[in-house]
Amino acid sequence: MTKNTTAVLTPLNFDLLKAKQRALRENFPDPMGLRVHRAISWLGRSETEADDVDVRFILLWISFNSAYTAHIETDGGSERGAFKAYFDTLVELDQGHRIYNAVWTRFSQEIRLLLDNRYVFAPFWNHFNGEAGYDDWEDRLAKSKRAIATALSNRDTPRILATVFDRLYVLRNQMVHGGATWNSSVNRNQIRDGAAVLGCLLPVFIDIMMDHPGRDWGQPYYPVVE
Repeated sequence: MTKNTTAVLTPLNFDLLKAKQRALRENFPDPMGLRVHRAISWLGRSETEADDVDVRFILLWISFNSAYTAHIETDGGSERGAFKAYFDTLVELDQGHRIYNAVWTRFSQEIRLLLDNRYVFAPFWNHFNGEAGYDDWEDRLAKSKRAIATALSNRDTPRILATVFDRLYVLRNQMVHGGATWNSSVNRNQIRDGAAVLGCLLPVFIDIMMDHPGRDWGQPYYPVVE
C-alpha cells in the first residue's frame, strides 16, 4: 500500500525514468527497450519547454508515439483501435491504479472540457471542410457525450483514455499539419489542458512498460538499422 501511495504522490519525470531505465535496460527485449529509450528522450526534451505549451504538446505527442505506435500509415479508425489496445493493456497492468487516479482525480475537469469541445471533434471539421456524410456531426457529438457519460459512471478508464486521445489526435493534426498558429489565443485552452494531461500520463505509461518488459509491446516501425 505504501508503494502505491508513494507512486501516486511522487510525480515521475525524465530523471527518475532514465535512472530506472539504465538500471533495468539489460533485461529489456530490444523492441521494447528501443520504444522506452525513445519515449524517455522526447519526454525529457518536453520538460525543458514549460513556457512554450505548443512545443511541449508536440514533443509529448512524439514521446507517446514512440511508446505505442506499431504502424505509421493508419487512418483515423485504425489509430483509435491502436489507442484502445494500448490503453487496455496499460490499465490491466496498472496495479497501483495510477492511471485511474490521474484520470478520475487530478485531471477530471480538463478531460471533461476536452471531451465536450467541438474543435477537437473530428466529425465537426469533416463537416466544416465539406466532406460528405458529416451533416450530423452535432448528433454524433451528442452521442459521444452520452457514451462518455456512461463510461464515466462505470469508471471505464480504458474507454475514457481512448476517447481523450482521439480528441488529442485531432489537436495533434491541427498543429503538425499547419492548422494552428503558434501561441495563438484561439486554441489555448485545449493545448494547455492537452499538454497537462499528456505530461502527467506519459511518464506513468512508460513506467508501466518498464515494469512489464515481457509483455509484447510490438515492433517499432522504424528500428535502428545498421
